[in-house]
Amino acid sequence: MFFDIGVKDIIDVLLVAFLLYYTYKLMKASGSINVFTGILIFILIWLVVSQVLEMKLLGSIFDKLVSVGVVALIILFQDEIRRFLLTLGSHQHASALIRFFTGNKKESMQHDEIMPVVMACISMGKQKVGALIVIEHNFPLDDVVRTGEVINADINQRLIENIFFKNSPLHDGAMVISKGRIKAAGCILPVSHNLDIPKELGLRHRAAMGISQESDAMAIIVSEETGSISVAHKGQFYLRLNAEELESLLTKEN
Repeated sequence: MFFDIGVKDIIDVLLVAFLLYYTYKLMKASGSINVFTGILIFILIWLVVSQVLEMKLLGSIFDKLVSVGVVALIILFQDEIRRFLLTLGSHQHASALIRFFTGNKKESMQHDEIMPVVMACISMGKQKVGALIVIEHNFPLDDVVRTGEVINADINQRLIENIFFKNSPLHDGAMVISKGRIKAAGCILPVSHNLDIPKELGLRHRAAMGISQESDAMAIIVSEETGSISVAHKGQFYLRLNAEELESLLTKEN
């Protein structure tokens, strides 16, 4: 009976393993890995008590704790659960399916819209002017836009540089580019608490990583200290980019 394992059982085990691994990645990225480890230990103890040792009284207590704990976990990890659902919804095939049923076309930046962004970043990098530019993809960033000042202007190199000029009132926030237009500036982004982010990277990089983890947007960072250009996308950094690499990355992801 022990070796009576079918294809369905193997798929079941693989799906559970994938779910645990993905949950581990989310917890590690959010700095909650210790809580995740504690939950696994609790589940292991619960299974041993109720299934192996068959302790009825202690097992019933653990059953009640688990039923209440599910609600508590949803409240405790609502950001991680939201990020998981956003990842599913922003996946390439899921987005294509949604566009098929809704009739919406995929919005992408054209080459003449990408180049002003690239040239502005190169110019600001040479002058060591800090900047944070978020390019919206499939997932709408309306909540982020509402935290800043709505501009709704054509993409223009000089406009981008003027917004991030050190004396500009909007230079500290993030710029959001959506549907080929500068939608807003001075926006506030969620900050990532990922402990794996190098300490030499500042708050702009953590904010860029935060929005890349919570959406499918691409965030471009120009460092005020070094002038180097970086990109955060899908929870990953692309550091020290030149003009060609930045253009290629923006073109490929669009």
